Amino acid sequence: MTELITDRLILRRWRDSDLEPWAAMNADPEVREHLGDLLSREQSDASVARFEADFDRRGYGWLAVEVRDTGAFAGFAGLDEVDDGLPFTGVEIGWRLARSAWGNGYATEAAQAVLAHGFETLGLPEILAVTTATNHRSQAVMRRIGMTRAPEDDFDDPTAPEGPLRPNVLYRIARTS
Repeated sequence: MTELITDRLILRRWRDSDLEPWAAMNADPEVREHLGDLLSREQSDASVARFEADFDRRGYGWLAVEVRDTGAFAGFAGLDEVDDGLPFTGVEIGWRLARSAWGNGYATEAAQAVLAHGFETLGLPEILAVTTATNHRSQAVMRRIGMTRAPEDDFDDPTAPEGPLRPNVLYRIARTS
């Protein structure tokens, strides 16, 4: 079982007790602002089942994020294969936190642990990050963890409807050793 432990967080496999707070996150318009439609409880639960199946299949994926001091579910972070149909391939890092966890530096802390795992344990040569062009908070995390953006890599997400979710930016970081 993969468990990444930071000063304040535990990144771990999903538990049944995570399903309710995960569903609440997926029904929160502010959390989903840069992601598209809200998810029903059934869709949210199905996403966790996919996360777990993907993790079992390839040995990495999306992990639940728990606050060490309280045991509270804070969101998720991890690595995933880039979706088919995008103009690039590779492994991407991502994170999503409940609003109650915003503003504490948890996204940066979790992302640093995920990057270290991706490079040191999995031996990935490069890790990518993708978000909408308007998601400035996630882009700030990408910069804080050492990722860089080349504007020529920006793209329109072919799965997003016309509008603010379609223009996307791509950040990269390469393993240094």
